[in-house]
Amino acid sequence: MIRIQTFIATGSFALAGALAVVTAGFLALAMENRSVETIEQVLHEGGMGWAEVSANGLQVYLDGTAPSEASAFRAASRAGAIIDADRVVNRIEIARRDAATPPRFSVDVLRTPTGIQVIGLVPAETGLDPINAAIAGIANGGDVANLVETADFPVPETWTIALDYGLRALQELPRSKVTVYANRVEVQAISESAEQRARFLATLERGQPQGVTVILDISAPRPVVTPFVLRFAIDAEGARFETCTADTLEARNRIIAAAAAAGAEGLLTCQIGLGVPSPQWADAVISGIRALASLGAGTIAFSDADVTFIAAEGIGQDEFDRVIGELGAALPGVFSLQGILPEQRADGGTVSTGPARFIATLADDGQVRLRGRLPEGPVGRSVEAYARALFGAARTDIATRSVEDLPEGWSVRAMAGLQALSMLHDGTMTLEPDTLLLRGQTGNSEAISDLTRLLTEELGQAAAFDLEVSYEESLDPVASQLTPEQCVARIQEIQAEGKITFDPGSVEINQAAGRVLDRIAQVLPDCRHVRMEISGHTDSQGRDEMNLNLSQSRADAVLNGLLARNVLVSNLVAQGYGETRPIASNETEEGREQNRRIEFRLLAGGTVGADGDATAEDEEVIDETGDGAMTATTRPLPRPASVLEAAAEAETQEDNQ
Repeated sequence: MIRIQTFIATGSFALAGALAVVTAGFLALAMENRSVETIEQVLHEGGMGWAEVSANGLQVYLDGTAPSEASAFRAASRAGAIIDADRVVNRIEIARRDAATPPRFSVDVLRTPTGIQVIGLVPAETGLDPINAAIAGIANGGDVANLVETADFPVPETWTIALDYGLRALQELPRSKVTVYANRVEVQAISESAEQRARFLATLERGQPQGVTVILDISAPRPVVTPFVLRFAIDAEGARFETCTADTLEARNRIIAAAAAAGAEGLLTCQIGLGVPSPQWADAVISGIRALASLGAGTIAFSDADVTFIAAEGIGQDEFDRVIGELGAALPGVFSLQGILPEQRADGGTVSTGPARFIATLADDGQVRLRGRLPEGPVGRSVEAYARALFGAARTDIATRSVEDLPEGWSVRAMAGLQALSMLHDGTMTLEPDTLLLRGQTGNSEAISDLTRLLTEELGQAAAFDLEVSYEESLDPVASQLTPEQCVARIQEIQAEGKITFDPGSVEINQAAGRVLDRIAQVLPDCRHVRMEISGHTDSQGRDEMNLNLSQSRADAVLNGLLARNVLVSNLVAQGYGETRPIASNETEEGREQNRRIEFRLLAGGTVGADGDATAEDEEVIDETGDGAMTATTRPLPRPASVLEAAAEAETQEDNQ
């Protein structure tokens, strides 16, 4: 009996041991498979599908052929980041590199009256003899610096004929630079005169090698032109140059292209000479030709830096003022402009000059254009300075015409009209001797009352002005702003199309997540009044504390990613919840993937008040642009106590600059 009990006990222990061994084996095998699967996934995501992963016990083997040593190192590093690096056995081979590619053979020769310099690399088979022979024939006792080397590679098909042509060109041109490639020869030279240049070109254009591109750049001395003149006309006979001068080949080509665009036809020529009054000659001429083309008829003449713009008979005063103003703004500073509008038509009648007029146009993107007439001297400049201060110098395009004898108080009325225009979303202010007309759109329902009060205060009770201003609800920052629910819904729609995900164990925004953030960043500026939380969540794998820290870091990464995209994030907070708020089962990979997420959700209170605190009820929200400037429809720009004081301040600032 005792023996039987002993036998049973011994058998039980043996069976338990065997089961433990089998279980340990299964667990080890499971660990091996899990390690292999994880490393294979990471390598595949990193573009290293060439790597093969296997395991034997605790050892993990990396095999395959890497395209480079750097790729092999990255594969081993990523595997070592998942399991202990001591367990990784690196058996990766490196792909063999291709044989060295042949060099690009070339010879560069500089010939001057005092000597010759030659440098380059030529095939060993052809050697240096052709080059040495050519240099010996033209050196004539001058200094020779020969730095040509050889390389033992096959001779390119057209190398010999290209070299022969280049050396022939070198013999013909006393002051030259010749560069020879297998398929191209570049020749630069200076001739003594235009006639010698023509002879050089005739000689070198003969016998050019087949299959080789030849570039000839032979210049002749340029004459001194004084004064530097150009005259371009447009009339019933068409557009044409009456005389044309340019300072460089590039300038000549640009001027001729501008003339062709203005309607000039046939062969257009322009002399290249020395004596240009400004390096910006071509810019000035092109601006003048374009201005004349926009007017339709007349003549523009340049004599050094003096520009005379003569309009054709019958051109209206308003159109003439516009063109002269825009041309004056476009001309470089050194040029002075005189505009002439003939008063007599061909039939003997007079041209109607029309009333004095000043027009300011505000586009919906904030750009402002000033056209028309302003007083000469400091008074007119003060209006321009006031416009720059009001709308921003970078957004203000000024092309006005300075004239005498404008009605009394013109500049004061102009500045009052500009201030009124700044209170609109977009529109036009037209100032004439008898009235001021303001047209446009606004998102401020009280705009008519505010504008009337402003213009009456600045211009007086008896001032004549007309307001054609309409209220557009879509421009009202309060009436048109999104509700908190709409903001969250828009973000959720974006996330439904593409999740914000992270690489395993990483808190860095990857490329796919970056594209999602780009789209969210386009929505958030319209939701600055909404308090939202960026919630980070993980699955249940790993320790609780690690998951909590990981989720917080990922939420912070999203917040910082939005900040890097120029999104103001004062209404956003980042909060990590770890694994505490799952939305699916953590028992499946699909469920765990759903739980690893970033969410945007409303905070209590919903909106942000003017003081930055959450409010349960809607309050007035200050609407700011990305650069901190407030929109005119939400809060009008602060204005000086009076326009007269503003004019004095603007004039003082202008004089101090």
